[in-house]
Amino acid sequence: MQSKIYKLVGPDGKLYESATPGLLGGYKPRKIYGQLNCPNALRWIARGDYVEHRLFFKDEETAKAAGFRPCSICMPDQYRACKLLEKEGQIDDMVYDLSGLTDEEIALVEGKS
Repeated sequence: MQSKIYKLVGPDGKLYESATPGLLGGYKPRKIYGQLNCPNALRWIARGDYVEHRLFFKDEETAKAAGFRPCSICMPDQYRACKLLEKEGQIDDMVYDLSGLTDEEIALVEGKS
């Protein structure tokens, strides 16, 4: 019996075959990645408008390395951290961890400052 082969996007943005399914989904035209059960993505998939541009990633690190940003709906903390890095001109670091940010920095991201 042959195992299923999955097509995932690598850190270089190119497709490769994997015996393991991706943990995150992506939308190529907008370069967004998120959870496989993201309500927004599932809504678009149900309409049939999303499927042809759907991609899959091994993990978050790979999605970021490929130049994708987190979804604001299913990954709000990572999205806010990404926006802060964009404002500070540090998006190249691609580290979306809010744990080290102050309340003032988070307010900046959310436009409340």
